[in-house]
Amino acid sequence: MKKFLVVLLVIAVVSMVFVSCPKKSDVITIGFAQCKVDESDWRIANTRSVLAAFDVEGYRLILADSNNDAAKQIADVQGFIDQEVDYIILAAVSESGWDTVLRNADRAGIPVILMDRTITAPEELWTAWFGGSFKNEGIRAVEWIESRFAAGQANIVHLQGQLGASAQVGRTEALMEGIARNNWTLLGQQTGDWGTDPAKAVMTSWIRQFGNRINCVYAENDNMALGAIQALQEAGINVGGANGVAIVTFDANKWSLDLTLAGTVNANVECNPLLGPGVFEIISNMQNGIMPAKRSTVDMESFYWDSITQEMIDARAY
Repeated sequence: MKKFLVVLLVIAVVSMVFVSCPKKSDVITIGFAQCKVDESDWRIANTRSVLAAFDVEGYRLILADSNNDAAKQIADVQGFIDQEVDYIILAAVSESGWDTVLRNADRAGIPVILMDRTITAPEELWTAWFGGSFKNEGIRAVEWIESRFAAGQANIVHLQGQLGASAQVGRTEALMEGIARNNWTLLGQQTGDWGTDPAKAVMTSWIRQFGNRINCVYAENDNMALGAIQALQEAGINVGGANGVAIVTFDANKWSLDLTLAGTVNANVECNPLLGPGVFEIISNMQNGIMPAKRSTVDMESFYWDSITQEMIDARAY
């Protein structure tokens, strides 16, 4: 299914970039620097959301997929500047390294809209940021862990996202503060690069090393949580519910919420990927002379194994 969605994305991109378009003066050209279009189920939904939002008359969107290569993404943004696009949307691979290319965009008069990921460049070099609050997401997840484990009782293994990505930084920061505050034990901490298979391999090694000492998995996205679940179940270890290894994850994809309803996942904090309409509104307003807020956030929810319902899942758009 994932491969099918990726094919649809490629077809959509090709059609948007190469179909006959009016002259540049007749359209607003958007350069979209995506970190990796098929990085995860969340990222696929996010990419589709942006493509759909700008698939309207008067706009032309050009998608550049960096494949999670920070240097390539910087080059992609410079390429947009050289093409003299009207706006740049950036979902950054890494928080750092953006100063020079964003100064080039600023000198060229091209507004840069940060989407989802944040960066460390000076604020005057980008126009607006729209996304979720990764630190707050992490705080919600840690609050659930605190409801389950008393001080000193949680033995946590931590599957991080791609190191340096703002989602990884915020969610990790919240966990580390929770560990220090509650005197929990961090048994292992390693990146799973947002993927199921890498996370499963890491989790398998932790099971060999720590065995039944593990009582909580903090995975920074659903795909990595799935890898951890697979490794635990294959090792014959009970997962989720009231007595199994607690599974805490992020993104709230429908398939992961199905696992939450089944009790396999304990806590799932949403990171809403449907950011396309919000970014479109920012750019549309700017076209009409209305400057956006420097930062604006999308709504998020949290779902728990003992309170989620099928009706909640059915109401989800992704």
